[in-house]
Amino acid sequence: MQIKMLAKAAVTFAILVGSAALPYGAHAQTAASAAVQAEPWVSTAWLNSHLHDPNLVLLQIGEESDYKSAHIPGARFVRLEDVAATSGKLSLEMPTAQELRQRLQGLGISNDSRVVIYFGNDEVSESTRILFTLQSAGLGAHADLLDGGMPKWRREGRPLTDRATAATLPGTLTPFKLQPTIVDAAFVRAHARQPGYVLIDARAAMYYDGLKECGAEGHLRRGHIPGAHNLPFTDITNDDLTLKKPAELLALFRKAGVKPGDRVIAYCHIGQQATAVLLAARALGIDAVLYDGSFEDWTLRDLPVER
Repeated sequence: MQIKMLAKAAVTFAILVGSAALPYGAHAQTAASAAVQAEPWVSTAWLNSHLHDPNLVLLQIGEESDYKSAHIPGARFVRLEDVAATSGKLSLEMPTAQELRQRLQGLGISNDSRVVIYFGNDEVSESTRILFTLQSAGLGAHADLLDGGMPKWRREGRPLTDRATAATLPGTLTPFKLQPTIVDAAFVRAHARQPGYVLIDARAAMYYDGLKECGAEGHLRRGHIPGAHNLPFTDITNDDLTLKKPAELLALFRKAGVKPGDRVIAYCHIGQQATAVLLAARALGIDAVLYDGSFEDWTLRDLPVER
């Protein structure tokens, strides 16, 4: 029911978008395409009825000890670093298309796979980063997040196992080019205050406001990128970590200054938490991209901040 409501919200938002002047050419979305791209998650009931599908690739992210203790039957354990760049100055970066293809095949993902990612405890943004990576590889139509993750699955008394899933043979993926889902610091500087674009800081308000330093050792400066609006990634979920209803999600973006036809640029500490905001944007048919290096990259470049 919630998924159908979100699809309806996507159409409604897209119709509003279509009534406005869209300066983005290829980035503009019609109501029909927005509806198709909505629903980037599945329900626990859906997953329970598809656990034995031969093309299902089920991935759990979080603490490995939690996975070993109990996981959804057939699930494999995955880490962020399994699908991230292995070199560079930043904590988290998108790998090249060739490297990513090899990593995804190593997880057993093929052209005809249906991939479902879920968090083992409360690692929502880690899960959305994995989903975002799959979308960047062009696999978004065949990849989803499990709404509510393991906590919801447990509450409903659905099957669990502590048996390790047998090693999967490498998948087979056709070579691909990365989708235009990420932008760099130069793009952010050029568009942060440009009409038709809204820069969103997905970190907690205490970091956005500069009340607390961020980074493992407080190595990132206090404050936010000039022109950014705050929409904390934790706001898109309810207390039980299920996604909020479409009207609530739309209100969050409206409060952050997003109008019909606007394109969102999202960032956070390192490019992880912002992907949760991108998930919500995609559900509503809002065109959105990620500043992959995020505030870590901005700080390393010694670019201006405001508080």
